[in-house]
Amino acid sequence: MTTVTATHLGTTAPSRRADRAGRGLAAFAALATSGAFVNGVLMTISAPDDRLFVEGWRVSSFAIFAGLFALLAFRPRRSAGVWELLLAGKSALVVFGVTAGRVPEARPAAVIDFALVVVVAAAYVLCRGWLAWRSTPAA
Repeated sequence: MTTVTATHLGTTAPSRRADRAGRGLAAFAALATSGAFVNGVLMTISAPDDRLFVEGWRVSSFAIFAGLFALLAFRPRRSAGVWELLLAGKSALVVFGVTAGRVPEARPAAVIDFALVVVVAAAYVLCRGWLAWRSTPAA
């Protein structure tokens, strides 16, 4: 019987099944964020002048996040720091959304961002995203 140690688990590439599942989750996050981008474009088109810049900024952020999620789906162990940056950024948005008080958009956005944190964290573990920090990337 083979015993897998924490050290072995932390330094070897994931199984093919885990890698596919993790990449699928990252691709799902990219698609979901792309949907938010499309919705944001529609909101920006109809935004009043006093909200135009904020809506445009939000839309560009959706595009950047969608691109980063797609990058992780394509190259999960060759994007050092991207996993952690996305997890930190989305976690900060969850905290901000929960503490924003009575801002109408805050709570629903926090729930969506929390779901993305869960999806990305699962993908990070399944793909062993921490291996991106190695000097020679895992397969």
